[in-house]
Amino acid sequence: MNVPPAPPSPPLGHVLGIRDFRLFLSARFIAGLAMQMLSVAIGWHIYDVTSDPMALAYAGLAVFLPIAAFTLPAGDVADRLDRRHIIATSHFTQALCAALLLGLAASGSGEIWPFYAVLVLSGTARAFSGPAISSFTPFLVPREQFANAVGWSSSASQTAMVLGPALGGGLYLLGAPVVFAVCMAFSLVMTAAVLAIRTRVAPQTIEQNSTALSRVISGLRYLRQQPIVFGAITLDLFAVLLGGITALLPIYARDILQVGPDGLGVMRSAMAVGAVSMALLLANLPTIRHPHAGRAIFLGVALFGVAVLVFGLSTSFILSLAALFAMGVGDMISVFVRQTVMQLATPDAMRGRVTAVHMLFVNTANELGDFRAGAVAAWLGTVPAVLLGGVGTLAVVGLWAWLFPGLRRIDRLADVKPQAGQ
Repeated sequence: MNVPPAPPSPPLGHVLGIRDFRLFLSARFIAGLAMQMLSVAIGWHIYDVTSDPMALAYAGLAVFLPIAAFTLPAGDVADRLDRRHIIATSHFTQALCAALLLGLAASGSGEIWPFYAVLVLSGTARAFSGPAISSFTPFLVPREQFANAVGWSSSASQTAMVLGPALGGGLYLLGAPVVFAVCMAFSLVMTAAVLAIRTRVAPQTIEQNSTALSRVISGLRYLRQQPIVFGAITLDLFAVLLGGITALLPIYARDILQVGPDGLGVMRSAMAVGAVSMALLLANLPTIRHPHAGRAIFLGVALFGVAVLVFGLSTSFILSLAALFAMGVGDMISVFVRQTVMQLATPDAMRGRVTAVHMLFVNTANELGDFRAGAVAAWLGTVPAVLLGGVGTLAVVGLWAWLFPGLRRIDRLADVKPQAGQ
């Protein structure tokens, strides 16, 4: 791949010394703040208007459907166009979505379907930004620093998840329009930060007579031939699909733990506090200190499942926060190993498309998991829905450890490379 020469890199272990990577981290942090604040405001507003768990499920579905439809084509687009422009356009669209939500909330209308329509547009923007963002990092830092870059990127995102829900919940006390106005401003700032990045990635040369569909299929075929990457992605997919409880947090906050929107913000932040604590630890470990990575991903998902069970049984706000913290720790261990393995095991020419499959599998699992949680809660009750998710997550850990022994045996992350002949 013909990539313009990068500026001289700082000594290994100081990945934050790279200007474009710092801008990238800032952009991810700001975007994360906006998304988390928006999620808290939307969830509370919809449930406050309807008092119906299925309304929360439909909100998750409204975001899920466009992500499911457009993420794979977006991976092909990421391999062929300037990733900076894709990301900037997507987040300008998110600013537009926040402006529309601002207008809807200010109008005081009790109609919910317009909010779902805006969420569909937001999901479409997320579909195109996801592969471009996730496949951009390897071009910003040297390979030897990539594992540390994943840790710092995760730290930025998770720190936003700590601050975003709490900030969103606090601002919601001033009214939903205030939250949406701040989200609009943050999305515009993020757009400007991405456009300031100087790194250019040369577009991939398109094979003669190839089609978008054939290129997407080649990415899927490559992933299927890489059992380590495929196992890591699908492990997280099913764990999140079964164990995700984010959609039910407004119900726990109002009906079980009896805390207000500010309490909901703290609950959303608790999981992120655990995640960012682990991410910062992993980001500061020297590259040689990543042994037994394969075992770690299974232990992380198992910890997540156990914490889901504790949260489901808890009626104490403090214990619930502790369980959410543990869920964040377990999830970050899984995210760190999975993202590093996926990017280092994928050649440049396939990175956008394989990343798109990863985004489709993992990120849509969050939204579909929200729908699953809301639907089961409406059917069986909120607590049984959470407990079934925890049990299912632990079952997935045991099954995947048996199905993907190569993933379990990974030692040092820095040694992961694309397999020749695939």
